[in-house]
Amino acid sequence: MTDSSRLKSTVYVAGLDNAVNDKLLADTFLPFGEIVDVTIPKAELPSSTDPHRGFGYVEFEIPGDAKEAIDNMDQSELFGRIIKVAAAKPQKDSNEGLGSKTAIWESEGYLAKHAVSEEDRIATGPGRGEIEAIAEDPMQGLEGLDVAGPQPV
Repeated sequence: MTDSSRLKSTVYVAGLDNAVNDKLLADTFLPFGEIVDVTIPKAELPSSTDPHRGFGYVEFEIPGDAKEAIDNMDQSELFGRIIKVAAAKPQKDSNEGLGSKTAIWESEGYLAKHAVSEEDRIATGPGRGEIEAIAEDPMQGLEGLDVAGPQPV
């Protein structure tokens, strides 16, 4: 199974109670189709007493079964908690987005996506430095008003 078809047949389940385990999650989603895999990520900190992080993934054999599970199970109740069921998104690269070790503008695709060519810069008009040079002095024409207060008659 390719990664894209695998992703289409995987659902993300959030809001899981600590009592939920892999088997219980699989049994909950079994009515919607054949399940290939169930994953509930464990807590990352060794000092954590929680059995998992409160979410999981259920991978179905057929993408249509995943859609059926989303339609029927989203906002339903499991162990007294409302669960959110949605299509799984691809995992971000560790060098992208929040938590990345590099600045966003140093990422490979950033400049290609956000760079402004010289032609575009000229077409949009003057830059900031040029606007400041063109703007008139706001104090110009106020030379005769150097006396404060009412004018003598």
